[in-house]
Amino acid sequence: MMLPQNYRPTDKEPFMNPMQQEYFRQKLLIWKGELLEESNQTLQNMTEESLAQPDLADRATAETDRALELRTRDRYRKLISKIDAALRRLEEDTYGYCEETGEPISLKRLEARPIATLSVEAQERHERMERTKRDD
Repeated sequence: MMLPQNYRPTDKEPFMNPMQQEYFRQKLLIWKGELLEESNQTLQNMTEESLAQPDLADRATAETDRALELRTRDRYRKLISKIDAALRRLEEDTYGYCEETGEPISLKRLEARPIATLSVEAQERHERMERTKRDD
């Protein structure tokens, strides 16, 4: 489906109509592509950089950079997994609905966090419960 140029989902149209679904599908696929590209670039950088640096300070810096790049790659891997899950929800027509309440997740929230699975209210409830568990 081709989206009209500059299309943005609005509350004036039916929630998760085919245009909104395609809008979020494209948004997720573009984000995934960017993450994969950055991840490949990170891998290439790590391959090119050698830890066999004679200077201890340089080697320590290189090892710190490498650890940071590995953490970033792991974060990307987790994000890509969440994007894939969101794309599956789009195929199953469950995308955009709160996993807890079944209510629509606001378009504003999906726009900011297209991998969201909980409404703002359900997310806040989860965070309160997490804080309560930590404080015990």
